[in-house]
Amino acid sequence: MKKFKRTTVTAALPYANGPLHIGHIAGAYLPADTYVRFLRQRGEDVVFICGSDEHGVAITLGAKKEGVSPRQFVDKYHHLMKQAFEDFGIGFDIYSRTSNPTHHETAKEFFTNIYNKGIFLEETSDQYYDEQEQIFLADRYIIGTCPNCKHTNAYGDQCEKCGTSLSPKQLINPRSTVSGKTPVLRPTKHWYFPLDKYEAWLKEWIVEGHKQDWKINVYGQCKSWIDQGLQPRSITRDLDWGVSVPLPDAAGKVLYVWFDAPIGYISATKELKPAGWEKYWKDPETRLIHFIGKDNIVFHCIIFPAILKAAGDYILPDNVPANEFLNLEGDKISTSRNHAVWLHEYLADFPGRRDELRYVLTSISPETKDADFTWKDYQQKVNSELVSIFGNFVNRVMVLTWKYFDGKVPAEHELPATDERRKKILDHYHKAHADLNVSVKEMIRALQDFRFREAQFQLMNMARIGNKFLADTEPWKVAKEDMEAVGCILNYALTIVGNLAIACDPFLPDASRNIKRQLNSSSFDASWKQFWIKEELINAIPQHHQLGQAELLYKNIENEEIEKQIEKLRRTKMENEKSAPLVKALKPEITIDDFSKLDIRIGKVLSAERMEKSNKLLKLKVDTGIDQRTVLSGIAQHYTPEEMVGKQVTLIANLAPRKMMGIESQGMILMAEDLDGKLRLVFPSEIVTPGSTVS
Repeated sequence: MKKFKRTTVTAALPYANGPLHIGHIAGAYLPADTYVRFLRQRGEDVVFICGSDEHGVAITLGAKKEGVSPRQFVDKYHHLMKQAFEDFGIGFDIYSRTSNPTHHETAKEFFTNIYNKGIFLEETSDQYYDEQEQIFLADRYIIGTCPNCKHTNAYGDQCEKCGTSLSPKQLINPRSTVSGKTPVLRPTKHWYFPLDKYEAWLKEWIVEGHKQDWKINVYGQCKSWIDQGLQPRSITRDLDWGVSVPLPDAAGKVLYVWFDAPIGYISATKELKPAGWEKYWKDPETRLIHFIGKDNIVFHCIIFPAILKAAGDYILPDNVPANEFLNLEGDKISTSRNHAVWLHEYLADFPGRRDELRYVLTSISPETKDADFTWKDYQQKVNSELVSIFGNFVNRVMVLTWKYFDGKVPAEHELPATDERRKKILDHYHKAHADLNVSVKEMIRALQDFRFREAQFQLMNMARIGNKFLADTEPWKVAKEDMEAVGCILNYALTIVGNLAIACDPFLPDASRNIKRQLNSSSFDASWKQFWIKEELINAIPQHHQLGQAELLYKNIENEEIEKQIEKLRRTKMENEKSAPLVKALKPEITIDDFSKLDIRIGKVLSAERMEKSNKLLKLKVDTGIDQRTVLSGIAQHYTPEEMVGKQVTLIANLAPRKMMGIESQGMILMAEDLDGKLRLVFPSEIVTPGSTVS
């Protein structure tokens, strides 16, 4: 691996249209902060950049809904997010915003630079316009049926079900997400970035160059996009809020938010280091790392790098360790439904317990697949791991040292194996020391590879080894006969505590400060850097050093606290159900010709079984009257195989076969979905012959 002089770390600019929730934190900001703390512990030159993303249609719509100006709207959420980050202890070097003058100037310079090179395409085309709201619609504000997989809620730029890259005009039955109405096409002029011209370069840089070092979910999504073929992308929009396009014939047009937002990393660095920002963005000796969620992969791995390449002189991201999504209590986090744990509310409800949330979110980090946060799991991990293992070890060592040596670090004597007890103590010492050094090295390797869940596990393993060392050596028993041996045991136990104080800083910064305070370590803090350089335990605590007072690092989370949070989510769900419409809105109108294309028949289920490695699919054998066919149906969470055998089902019989998990499904079972998400079979009121048609 190339050795860099410095590192620029960015965390995705959060959109300034709402507060932060734990999904945001687990997705980008906590792993970024952990990594930056690790680099700083090693004495590396690093800048940590973030800020609010404040442009785009969603901002204008949000402001309109609240009856305020876009500036007032973004001011509200910018300050709320900035304060929440500070209160949670995320250590940005700067938290800026894309609405400030430095950013507008920088984004315009980028556009002008690329424009003057003749790279942009200028094109007048028909684009979708919402007549009710009187706005042109960004791709993400148009949904319709995917032409590839027929998913009915595909976005205008991508179908999130099958991953196909789309343009709004490819959607079947498009509709505006703003008004729900069918948009109309109107001519408008825009500037396009010719992404297709960079396809060969991107393929070489990503597909061939980063197959080994980028996370599989990041690499896979990038490769899929490139394999589908890249197309020019509009980088301007018709809007009155944003960075104005710096051309004389571009009145009423702004830079597309996904063109200007990533440039916010650069403009924020300019604010932070006006005279030295370029070495963090243009020096080949600088490593650039983007921390993002999976919904931002394409923009940070394909579009922004291509823009940097076009601008010239800029370094490209060395790695983009994107995370998947975090769910909440088995359901997707939803800001619109208020189904979330908001960061500012957590900090108010659990004062002084930042480490606890950091620990739990890292332990379930959605590094390669979606993860689920539950309050019961939060309680269990805090009580049985942070309190009972980590905190318990530190407290036991401190209390024992005060009990037997008045809080002074005992001398590190040579301990000759004069009897069987001393021999066993030496054996336990050597075993613990070897095991601890393995965990230290594994922790550092995992941090370097962005495997934060594994790194934190190794940190906790250090505390487990410490607890085992105490349990094996039993200093409280040895104290009855051999205080010299007790001194040696506690001297080494304090060495473990000191190393834990350093090792836990990237993960549990409050605990790190607390342990250092208990160790009264200010006189030897500088020595701790050797831990990260040598990548092994160090003994930096002087003999006879006076310790501070022992105190508990963590306290148990009580049942009442957890029940209060669960009840809050339950009440929110009930309120949503009360305010929800009795039925879903009608889909776009079709004709009798559309309906007549469907061959809907009644079938009988002959056999049913669960699909291996799937908790949703049942494999059904269905008698359609004309044949017996295999149909895969996502009903395993609603019906058991035993319940399905013998049931009459309604089947779309002429649906094109689709292979799922290696099995070809030859049709679709029609189901009714209740407002609570439960699926129910649709079948005739009386038994009919298999093959009977529905008309």
